[in-house]
Amino acid sequence: MSSTSQTTSRSDDTTDTVPSLPADRYRTDPRSVRIIEHTRIPLRDGVELAARVWLPGDLGDAAVPAVLEYIPYRKNDMTAGRDDTIHPEFARAGYASVRVDIRGCGDSTGVMTDEYSETELDDGLQVLAWIAAQDWCSGKVGIIGKSWGGFNGLQLAALKPPELAAVITICSTDDRYADDVHYNGGTIVGDQMLSWASTMWAYNARPQDPAVMVQGWKDDWKRRIDEAPVNIEDWLGHQRRDDYWKHASVCETPDSIEVPVLAVGGLLDEYRTTLFRLMDNANRRRATDPDTPAVHALLGPWAHNYPHQAAPGPGIDFISEAIRWWDKWMSGADNGVESQPQLRAYVTDSAPIYSDRQTRPGRWIAEATWPGPQIADTPMPAAEVQTAGPRVLDSTALLGYQGGSWLQFGEAAGIAGDQAADDARSFICDWDLETGLEIVGTPTVRATLTSDQDRGVIAARLCDVAPDGSSRLVTIGLFNLTHHSSHEHPEPLTPGTAVTAHFPLLATAHRFAPGHRLRLSISASFWPNLWPSPKTTLITVDSTPELTLPIRTVVSEDDESRSTAEVSAQLGAAPTPPLSTIDASGAPMTRQLDWDLVDRRATVTTVTEDWQTDRSDGLFYYTNERDSYSRSETDPQSPVATCERTIIYRRPALQAAANQGQAAATAAVDAGWDVELRTRSTMRGDEENFLVTNELVAYLDGQPFHTRTTSASIPRHLN
Repeated sequence: MSSTSQTTSRSDDTTDTVPSLPADRYRTDPRSVRIIEHTRIPLRDGVELAARVWLPGDLGDAAVPAVLEYIPYRKNDMTAGRDDTIHPEFARAGYASVRVDIRGCGDSTGVMTDEYSETELDDGLQVLAWIAAQDWCSGKVGIIGKSWGGFNGLQLAALKPPELAAVITICSTDDRYADDVHYNGGTIVGDQMLSWASTMWAYNARPQDPAVMVQGWKDDWKRRIDEAPVNIEDWLGHQRRDDYWKHASVCETPDSIEVPVLAVGGLLDEYRTTLFRLMDNANRRRATDPDTPAVHALLGPWAHNYPHQAAPGPGIDFISEAIRWWDKWMSGADNGVESQPQLRAYVTDSAPIYSDRQTRPGRWIAEATWPGPQIADTPMPAAEVQTAGPRVLDSTALLGYQGGSWLQFGEAAGIAGDQAADDARSFICDWDLETGLEIVGTPTVRATLTSDQDRGVIAARLCDVAPDGSSRLVTIGLFNLTHHSSHEHPEPLTPGTAVTAHFPLLATAHRFAPGHRLRLSISASFWPNLWPSPKTTLITVDSTPELTLPIRTVVSEDDESRSTAEVSAQLGAAPTPPLSTIDASGAPMTRQLDWDLVDRRATVTTVTEDWQTDRSDGLFYYTNERDSYSRSETDPQSPVATCERTIIYRRPALQAAANQGQAAATAAVDAGWDVELRTRSTMRGDEENFLVTNELVAYLDGQPFHTRTTSASIPRHLN
């Protein structure tokens, strides 16, 4: 460990500046680590949140800044392996690191009510205050999190807790309606809306661990099953951007975050546009207030992953990058973080489809500010466009099966395939790129369209077309035409009357090779990403759509090469295993497409499995997620999503009792642990309503223990 002191003052909340510290010291000069495996954080209403704490082992009477990760995914099993790649490393670098389960999750008491509820955020404020008050904490706390933890990190920052010093938010959003797994462009994300609700239906029913809870866990398990929210009913009950979605969307109070934010995303992750909105907002504020806290963005090639476990790669030494952030904003290290490029992004190159599922070819770039002087929103020239395909688009066409998963985790089965067949049944606009083209940012589309019904939805895809005709999906956007004036106040369309839709695609960074074509494809069907209208709907493309791209011009090849080398060196390569624990080459996800040539029906099924058998207490943890999406070309009301979940926990009795460290273990622990959850959820629709069902059966020691079923009919609101 460096002899340089890292001290903060708890009395006046100031930090003395210290010289730069080596960010990779957690590997080259690590401190020992002391782990508090389980502690409880008491809340005002009597609920106790379960936490694991990693501390520098040589702390003594000293106090250090702390890092919080606050999520619902069970510290003892589900994320335990991933947690071990993050939190001990922070402790080895001289920080306390605290992993907390949200109420009703893992070994925390209480019941969860919804994503990002007021209760969750109030609990989070109490957790921050509790951490700051501990003897081992200097009073400064940072928040890190991916997905859920990235969301609530921003949300908690917007509430201005005095203990909070900095945030690292990964794969998250500032706008819950625009970017999450429920809606995009006012449309229902078909392969995520029910899938994620089904996952939470199962997750919220998982019991406390009797090795920790000991007594009362069975009664608590029944209560969790009976009282858990039915998320699919809540989410489908709010189909426009109303107060439900505005709550905890920090874009509603854009000036409320007063701490530095490092926003991290991936080019295959659906949340990547958030990075650019956060930078835009910070720079708008800086124009009038130079003291506005920094927002820096890091956009890599990966999917919905922590960057040190990137899939697809290349991954980076993200733990060192995070430590640099903490060192600057919590320990006052003079390490230049505040003056580093505002955006560091990986620009992918054109490459044969299927060739880059493990590693994507490309290069790192840096922009000192966003948008940099090299980037300009530029309309693609109308005089050079070549159009083809039908102008009348059918909502029942069987398109979209090569679109991959809307929310991707890096498995090959989730990544989009060749778009050429779907392009052939879409309206397309092509531009020849004799000298190539590079884009970094958020493309937008403006299209004038006419529906023959009072509603209609479309998908717009930006593709890189190689000389051999193969079409690579670069980015996508969905749009509900009834939202052409407002996502808050959609209006029925007048059949036969044109409307103009102006909407963004998901942000991207891509370099089209010379000789390739840039293609915009528009379709009225893209199943299962896009949930279709309840009637056969014909949408006419009235005029050639306008495509505006954030084009990046390389002014100096020498400067570009030097900048690329500097960013690559700074970020470093991902460490070797065990930190790189995700295999993108095959299992655990599969995708299968089945065609019924008589009924003209297609069904795509994904199966994802995960299991852990190497926990020190002998725990075996297994999950299986099976999602099936079926529809017929002859019936507009045929689309149905079916999502099934299996979760198993097993622990040998003798091993569990031995780990209690007591001669007389309780009967619950003596008996070991053998529990299983099986769930099944469905979603379909008629002309007026969505119909959703949920079933759950819990097993204890191989026998049925408890059940719950729900069903609801939810009115369609122009979807």
